[in-house]
Amino acid sequence: MTTSQLAPDRCKSEMTLHSLLMLVLAGVGGGMLSSMVGGAAVVTYPALLAAGLPPVTATTCNLTASFPGVLIAALSDRKQLPPLDRAFVGMLVASMVGAAIGAGLLLVTPQKVFAVLVPVLLGFATLMCAAAEPIGNWLHARAHKRGKTIDFSVTNLKMLVPVSLYGGYFGAGVGVLILGVMSIATRGNYRTANVAKNLVGSVNNATAAAIFALQGQVVWPQTLALAAGTVAGGFAGAWLARILPRSFMRIAVVVTGAILTAYFAWKYWF
Repeated sequence: MTTSQLAPDRCKSEMTLHSLLMLVLAGVGGGMLSSMVGGAAVVTYPALLAAGLPPVTATTCNLTASFPGVLIAALSDRKQLPPLDRAFVGMLVASMVGAAIGAGLLLVTPQKVFAVLVPVLLGFATLMCAAAEPIGNWLHARAHKRGKTIDFSVTNLKMLVPVSLYGGYFGAGVGVLILGVMSIATRGNYRTANVAKNLVGSVNNATAAAIFALQGQVVWPQTLALAAGTVAGGFAGAWLARILPRSFMRIAVVVTGAILTAYFAWKYWF
């Protein structure tokens, strides 16, 4: 698949009032879901398809529209972020590299090659979220016996780079994947893991969005309508994530992950 095959100027869909309202509302729902758990694409991606965009163009627009709302969610609860030290910044940079590689792959490879792995990745992430606390405690205890620590760093979160690559390539459910990785590092501490997930996710999406925009692969009317909704949803979701009980959010993560896994298994395997 070449870049010319993805050119959005070949998309002849018109921005109607119905499409505008649909995308804004989908953005609100997606922004709330993304800031609280992840998996906004299950709402926003189908909305872009319904607005008349072809699948790959919908992917580039979805990733571009999603980062403002997720960034707002991270900044609104920034006191829960891990220290922005050298290790954490290094992790963000490595994550950006992964997202950039994924975005580049989207522009030159068929989407189906990677899409078939989506249910497997989501299912694995859901299991990690469900068992994050005992797994995290075991890993921390094991590391302690060896005189080491598990924290937010490039070395100790090796899984984040391939997850970021996937995020830049397609992104559907990447929030659940990142939350699964972060939950291990925080021993299942939902709020800290979630706000770190939001920051990493926003950086990943911004990196991919910059590449897509420079390549002229973003249809701006639909993207901006969706982004406006995600900003409102990001504010609402960040507030709810702070007040809802931790046990409730853990259940919400697992249920959302299971639904996303089933949805994308049906979509790409059957």
